Amino acid sequence: MNYDLTEGNIMKKLLKFAFPIILGNMLQQLYNVADTLIVGRFLGENALAAVGSSYTLMVFVTSIILGLCMGSSAFFSMQFGRRDENRLEKGIFMAFLLIGAIAGALNIFVYVGINGIFAFLRVPEVVMPLMREYLLWIFSGIAATFLYNYVANFMRALGNSLIPLCFLGISAILNIILDLFFIRVLLWGVAGAAIATVISQYAAGIGILVYCIKKYPQVRVKKENRQWDYGILKELIGLSSLTCLQQSVMNFGILMVQGLVNSFGPVVMAAFAAAVKIDSFAYSPVQDFGNAFSTYVAQNYGAGKDERIRRGMKDAVLGAFVFCFVISVLVVGFARPLMAMFLDKNSAEAVAVGVGYLRIEASFYFGIGLLFLFYGYFRAVNKPGISVILTIVSLGTRVLLAYVLSSIERIGVTGIWMSVPIGWILADMAGMWFYFGRQSRRN
Repeated sequence: MNYDLTEGNIMKKLLKFAFPIILGNMLQQLYNVADTLIVGRFLGENALAAVGSSYTLMVFVTSIILGLCMGSSAFFSMQFGRRDENRLEKGIFMAFLLIGAIAGALNIFVYVGINGIFAFLRVPEVVMPLMREYLLWIFSGIAATFLYNYVANFMRALGNSLIPLCFLGISAILNIILDLFFIRVLLWGVAGAAIATVISQYAAGIGILVYCIKKYPQVRVKKENRQWDYGILKELIGLSSLTCLQQSVMNFGILMVQGLVNSFGPVVMAAFAAAVKIDSFAYSPVQDFGNAFSTYVAQNYGAGKDERIRRGMKDAVLGAFVFCFVISVLVVGFARPLMAMFLDKNSAEAVAVGVGYLRIEASFYFGIGLLFLFYGYFRAVNKPGISVILTIVSLGTRVLLAYVLSSIERIGVTGIWMSVPIGWILADMAGMWFYFGRQSRRN
């Protein structure tokens, strides 16, 4: 089902459209959590440290692809709002070739540069063999990541958030089953966790591509639209490159923080790996609500409905705040049992470190919730550069403070955790300044 978000009750339509996206990403987070939980329970702290550090690296690499797909999705939504089928088809053709080529180049780069990556991340010697084994397999799934995210973002741009959810659900269930089989039955260790993830990724990527080709005539691009339109290409690159920059800057900052975490040893690495998965799972719904809101804004921006965008922003902020308050209370209250799920009874120190992380981060989820809305809004109104600025404010602050505060002996690793909400709040303040400034100029 495709949702036209330019008409009807704003909150009702927004929630109906957002719900499958939210559920889909929670399923995606679920199979990431499954890897972490199964590895931590059955393979130990060092294996968990290796998989957790690898996950941060993979998020950075795939964030480049995801950013490009999200930028293209904004273009697709605008053309859908304008009912311009020819520009839509040309954009589909060019975006697929452009992003596909970049994904291929990334795949080559990470394999060639793997030793340099280890040095940059300051991976402890005891963890390095396990991390190498995991990464050599997991990197083979980059093509699948491209296929799924490209097609899913195209379908969401046209208002269909349900079908991507279905394929992601199949992938998540398959990943959990294969995780248990490869690790517990075949005893393949961390390689088994990686292979399970890659097989699941290809199942989702190829499956959704076949479905889309059959059901969406736009992706069967007419011959006359299989050409390079440099005006459209410029617009695509403008939206995609800046969204990509925003995503990659954000995750590069996280990667730098991962390197700092690694310097504290395997116990902190294991705690961080588990806590980050819980953290990401907890606030992923508001992140996806921000992505759904971006589609809503882009469709209405293309249709020239400014007042509907303003009303939508008010509703979205209220909804995000309520959700963040509830999830903050739950994560803070259940931090210890949540951490204990990922680590065995001999990992009390790692559990304590992770609890400290969760209680600090979760208390400020409203900060990241508002920030995701700003990211989506500015991307949708063709101002992705502002999203980049907000990311730099957030991550720049986080990285700087993480290194400064953690170097103070009395604060130590807690300084890394404290830096995150400070970055969120400063970026929110910048986002409000840009948003209200834009509104006053348009009035």
